[in-house]
Amino acid sequence: MTAALHATTIATPRQVERLIQGVATREGAGVNLTRLLTRDLQRRLDPFLMLDAFASDAAEDYIAGFPDHPHRGFETITYMLEGRMRHRDSAGHEGLLEAGGVQWMTAGRGVIHSELPEQQEGRMEGFQLWLNLPGRDKMRDPWYRDIPAAEIPLVESPGVQVRVIAGERHGVAGAMQRDVTQPLYLDVQLAPGADFEQALPDTHNAFLYVYRGGVRFDSGCLVGSGRMAILANTPGSDGLRFTAAEEGARLILVAGQPLNEPIAQYGPFVMNTEGELLQAVRDFQAGTFA
Repeated sequence: MTAALHATTIATPRQVERLIQGVATREGAGVNLTRLLTRDLQRRLDPFLMLDAFASDAAEDYIAGFPDHPHRGFETITYMLEGRMRHRDSAGHEGLLEAGGVQWMTAGRGVIHSELPEQQEGRMEGFQLWLNLPGRDKMRDPWYRDIPAAEIPLVESPGVQVRVIAGERHGVAGAMQRDVTQPLYLDVQLAPGADFEQALPDTHNAFLYVYRGGVRFDSGCLVGSGRMAILANTPGSDGLRFTAAEEGARLILVAGQPLNEPIAQYGPFVMNTEGELLQAVRDFQAGTFA
């Protein structure tokens, strides 16, 4: 789906609160990645719990993948720019994530899944975002959806192409919606010097990650490739505005309505209380996940 639209003028744009340098880490069976949203940012960026970026042309950086592992209490959103990854889980879901596609999984009361590369060479690049569930939904049944690239709306304006994974842009609804957290997830491509605007409620927490080129805000702040920018929660702001650097830019923009609930995390389990975490561990050990 493609729509050609003009931007809405933002009167009171947000500026950059701070820049984040990601932390190199290894997860799964030995996958190299960069963790951008770490646990110390979870309250600030509520309802989001984690953002990992992975990008490599070397198979040894990703080939081991993520064998069977459990989750409870949140959603995982995996967006693939390049490469192929197979998902299987204990609730009976299976899907192949390919370039430009998204896998959206609700762990709910508990699921065990694997994410394994289906390639022996070539580039693998993408992101995994963790989105918290409200306490009332943490014990819901697991759910899963594959979203092929062709099902993600593309909204275009001069010098701007935006893939709307979740939320809305200029009246075009994204591939996914969530009523409580109201996530916005955009993949933005800008031509050199192109201006970008996006409406956004001032109640939402928001950040962006530049993975090609760079963008500059009205304040003069330059967000270069490999940097995440947390956007200030300015009362009365109606959105954000920035301009691509002379080399252009590619970035993801993420925002959502905070839950303002306690966050209790033990590895792959995210609940509201320590007691609920202990129960999650017991349930997993007892084999009662889906």
